[in-house]
Amino acid sequence: MRAFKPDPVPKAVVEELLAAAAMAPSGTNIQPWKVHVVGGEVRARLEREVLHHRETDPADAKAEFPRSSKRKEPYVSRMRALGKAMYGLIGIPKGDQAANWAQWGRNYRFFDAPVGLIVTIDKDLDCMSYVDVGMFLQTLMLAARARGLDTCAQGAWNSYWSVTRRLLQVPDEEYIICGVALGYADETAPVNGLQAPREPVAAFATFHGFDA
Repeated sequence: MRAFKPDPVPKAVVEELLAAAAMAPSGTNIQPWKVHVVGGEVRARLEREVLHHRETDPADAKAEFPRSSKRKEPYVSRMRALGKAMYGLIGIPKGDQAANWAQWGRNYRFFDAPVGLIVTIDKDLDCMSYVDVGMFLQTLMLAARARGLDTCAQGAWNSYWSVTRRLLQVPDEEYIICGVALGYADETAPVNGLQAPREPVAAFATFHGFDA
């Protein structure tokens, strides 16, 4: 979901969701995930300061941890198809850079969700621990949905990470991986009607040793 109602989410509910997410599996049970939960004035301050930094130093939008910016087919086409469909629902025409910039900036408002989560990981862990964090996030998102809440996982938060690190006092030994918006979806927002297409099983799975 990319548009939320202002309805509050109690701390006890967030704690319940995190406890459920912590049941996710991890290699040798190391449980590498760490989460900073922001609400109220802290969330509002984070929003203000990150957006201010974004406007005053837009060139600083780079990930803190190694990420490849090179994408090939079919990934490029899938990404572009999603962008076209989403911006079409919002009503942003192709080439409108100002509107695109403003919409992307809504990431740093957690799409108006009342609760934001910033997920971090120790820098000395290897790529398999990132798989573990992914399973934690998926479990969290499913647990939220089961309780009538919605989410949006946001890679945008590993850009402009310096402000987030300072404000939330994230240790230098940790990477800021992503954010998650948590709240009640605004069902009247057109963008929340977007259903991203999925490839059929035959397109990504190869079966070995099965009868036809």
